[in-house]
Amino acid sequence: MNLQLELDQDGHLIDHNTWNAEVAQQLANRLDIQLDAWHFTVLEHIRAFYQQYDHAPSTRPLIKFLMKQDPSINNALLQQRFNTGLVARELCRIAGLPKPANCL
Repeated sequence: MNLQLELDQDGHLIDHNTWNAEVAQQLANRLDIQLDAWHFTVLEHIRAFYQQYDHAPSTRPLIKFLMKQDPSINNALLQQRFNTGLVARELCRIAGLPKPANCL
């Protein structure tokens, strides 16, 4: 099912409050991944970062924050599991958040 999502020019949700599992999967389809419970746990942590700090995380703060939740998480694992080299940008996009400020 394809939802009609309101996205900005970079493919990020206009309103992060419209995010849910179905929206996340539709956004993840661009990376050709099927989200599972592990992915959703990571995405929920990213959304918690946004709630706590009021901005989307860039890569280093994101990895540091996620490692506090699960020490096994690192950049390489995120790249592999989310099928992207643009970890912060793509994970924020799939989590329904704005593009991190320092991303091109």
